[in-house]
Amino acid sequence: MTDFSNPAKQSKLDKFLQLTARLLVLIVWGSAILFGGYILTFYFVALIQGNTNQWNEVLPDIYDEQASSATMGIGLHFAAGGIILILGCIQLIKSVRIKFPSIHRLIGRVYVLASIAAAIGGLVFIFTKGTIGGLIMDIGFTGYGVLTFIAAIATIYFARAKNFELHRAWAIRLFALAIGSWLYRMDYGFWFMVTDRLGHNSDFTGLFDYFMDFFFYLPNLLVAEIFIGKYEVLKSKAAKILAIVFLSGANLFLIVATYFFTEKYWGPAILDVILSR
Repeated sequence: MTDFSNPAKQSKLDKFLQLTARLLVLIVWGSAILFGGYILTFYFVALIQGNTNQWNEVLPDIYDEQASSATMGIGLHFAAGGIILILGCIQLIKSVRIKFPSIHRLIGRVYVLASIAAAIGGLVFIFTKGTIGGLIMDIGFTGYGVLTFIAAIATIYFARAKNFELHRAWAIRLFALAIGSWLYRMDYGFWFMVTDRLGHNSDFTGLFDYFMDFFFYLPNLLVAEIFIGKYEVLKSKAAKILAIVFLSGANLFLIVATYFFTEKYWGPAILDVILSR
């Protein structure tokens, strides 16, 4: 097995694989933090200001004044979701865990509680109002909420049990799920830009919509398992080359999509709140 922790034993291929993997992590962190800031400024600030009709400008039929419990649930989901996207990036930084363990524990508690709140809020919305896409979207998004809840509970459970190996594994799974809402927007934005909305319709019941009901979080968990295993599945040269090609493509996609969303949506929304104060 390749020893990725020992640079002296790494081949050039191993080093390049590690470089592309670390670059992916940095791009995901940066983009997720921007999206988390957008969620807090656009959705949560609108909730505080009583301007929840604004939500429907981006996500159709999210706010319904006749469904107060659903509004509270999705409001909680948005607020907590923005928090976990920002804090989750901090929690996975190794130097913070080692040099500032008390900060890591404090942020971790907030992060896990926010993850639980986001999961519960989303599930309340689904069970009281239902998603715009109907049964298939309800099933996909319910699975996402349940898995997020389980990962959050397991993360804090194994931390308190001082089983730090399992704690790390579940924390990675939780982060992989936490970025699902961000990745959902990224995938849609890129797909619309490339295919002109192929397989999508306004009520989210197109073939691409059904595909995305599950794709925005299940592949994340697969990638998480590779990170948890410290690349043990990447033993052969062919597997490493395939991984490098995949990661390089993912990096390029995320850079382009992040630029597009920041310029069109996230940046203006964040600046609007900052400049209005």
